[in-house]
This record gives sequence, structure tokens and C-alpha cells, in this order.
Amino acid sequence: MLVARCHVLTPRDRKASADAPAEAPSPDRLDRSAYLLLSRLDAEGAMSIGQLADAFQLDVSTVNRQTGTLLRGGLAERIPDPDGGLARKLRVTTLGAERLTAERDCRRTSLSRLLEDWTEEDLSRFGEALTRFNREVEAHDGRPWPRAEESESPPEGTR
Repeated sequence: MLVARCHVLTPRDRKASADAPAEAPSPDRLDRSAYLLLSRLDAEGAMSIGQLADAFQLDVSTVNRQTGTLLRGGLAERIPDPDGGLARKLRVTTLGAERLTAERDCRRTSLSRLLEDWTEEDLSRFGEALTRFNREVEAHDGRPWPRAEESESPPEGTR
């Protein structure tokens, strides 16, 4: 099992460390694009580069470059279209799923630390507002993010 090195850098930390040399990024952490692409593939199953580009409203060349990094890292693999289409699709590999799980755990741990002093009421109001905001953005764009209904409750370890 992979263990990602977790650290949340708050604005206060950034200011305090402005003169200090930056810590090298951890090689076991996923960058934003890898996290988002793997999350989408994990939620929806195999997708073509065109489908991913459409889902994220990005240029195909951008998604091609980003998925190339996933492929080279062994986090995703190309497979024939399970529905018999001509385009090859991408799916998450076992390593990619492990890295995605480790990254999610790391992010949950970081969020738990940031929110540890919040009251139950604060957390509830924040969660409701954030859920509403995300759904309204998705509805406005006509591009809902796939999610299981059970994943809408706060992750374990948070209030």
C-alpha cells in the first residue's frame, strides 16, 4: 500500500516560509490534473481522450498531454473500447487506483487538520453551501460530475 506524504500549506505557512527554500514536491503525490483525470476515470470507467476533453472542457491536445503522463507513469492504460467503438479508451490501472486512494486519504487528512476547530454546525453549513455551489455550477455548465449518492456525506475522519 502506498503512503503519501501529506502536508497542507496554509497562507500563514506560505508567508512564514517565503524566505526559506521550497520543499521538493513529493514524488508519491498526484498533481492536480492527474488527480482530476484519475478521479473521473474511476467514477465513470473507461473514457476516450475526446470524452475526457469534453468532460473537462479542455482542448484534446491538453488532455492528450496530461493522459500521456498518466500512461508513462503506469497510472492509466489504453484499452479497446468496451462498447466496440473505434477509439481506444483509457482506464485506471491497479497502481493508478492505489495512488488515487492514497491521494484521497492524504487530502482528507489535510482537510481534517484544517477543519479540526470547526463546530459541527460550521461544518454542516459549509458542506451544504459547497454542495449547492458545485451542483449549480454543474447545472449551469450542463456537465454534472458523476458521484455516488453515498459519497456526499463527510469523509471519515472529518466531522
